[in-house]
Amino acid sequence: MSNKIPVAVLGATGAVGQRFIQLLADHPTFELVALTASDRSEGKRYQDAAHWVIEGDIPSSMRDTVLTATDPAAVAAAAPKFVFSALPNESAQIAEPAFARAGAVVFSNASFHRMHDDVPLVIPEINAAHLRMVAQQRERRGWSGAIICNTNCTVTGPAMSLRPLYDAFGVRRVFCVSMQAASGAGYPGVSSLDLIDNVVPFIKGEEEKLEAEARKLLGVYDGAGIVHPEFGLSAHCNRVPVIDGHMVTMSVETERPITPEAAIAAMRSFKNPHVAGLPTAPEFPIVVMDEASRPQPRRDRMTGNGMSIVVGRVRSEPLFGAHGIKFITLSHNTLRGAAGGSVLNAETYCRMGLLAA
Repeated sequence: MSNKIPVAVLGATGAVGQRFIQLLADHPTFELVALTASDRSEGKRYQDAAHWVIEGDIPSSMRDTVLTATDPAAVAAAAPKFVFSALPNESAQIAEPAFARAGAVVFSNASFHRMHDDVPLVIPEINAAHLRMVAQQRERRGWSGAIICNTNCTVTGPAMSLRPLYDAFGVRRVFCVSMQAASGAGYPGVSSLDLIDNVVPFIKGEEEKLEAEARKLLGVYDGAGIVHPEFGLSAHCNRVPVIDGHMVTMSVETERPITPEAAIAAMRSFKNPHVAGLPTAPEFPIVVMDEASRPQPRRDRMTGNGMSIVVGRVRSEPLFGAHGIKFITLSHNTLRGAAGGSVLNAETYCRMGLLAA
């Protein structure tokens, strides 16, 4: 009998669900015991229902797994302790609380619950301490499970790069522009006739998520709630013809004087002991490249197995004088920004001893 933690994936046939399957099929801590899907796929074998759209093949151990309904009763016999949710927003707002009420810890990729004041929104290197909000959530909502959210995939690079700068220099204002990969829209996503030879300068809700979620991530949990930082953040979000990898240009005004050399040193030395050595964690959360033409999505998105944030073109921002720095971030949106981020949240939750809490 396995001593691994039994887990389920909700919405297993979609692109993010496939990433979960890829990451969890041979995980040293978690054992996949149930996969759920929509009504049209329920009862089918995974290999018959999933149109596999990511690199590699369906893991052999999952090919013949029969998909169940996305309902706690349907997976009760498998008794998953953790549930990794790749559900769209409309489904997540109903299904995820149902699983939490049934006692599962839900690691969500949907946006619906992220900004609720009792729901942890977590990138573990940045704010692992926010996971302790689970106790408050359980008391308030009267359930034995929990909902823990992964951030919007575009926010990951900006938030990770800002954490060491905020800690060392303070942050006053941030102006950023995203260039977001096609896979961020799911599959089939944006029509090829809209995206090939084109840039779409609007992604519904993305700018608002980037502006709000970054502040929550960098806030401090004081035992009663999160105290958000006061800096301003303005974002423009664009969809570009790249398969995977979100790039964001950043101009940052700091509280204290900053130089490119000091910014690079802060980012390269940034680590968190809660995360170091975990199976999904990269050795270096932030990798700063010296080449003037890097990072590039096709060449650099798999840095740290797709879990590192890659930073480049670090230089002074003349608009802000001695208090200005500008750079580019790259993050793999379906790994670090989605499934991989949720798996790392779960690994961190276990390391912090919260599973037994």
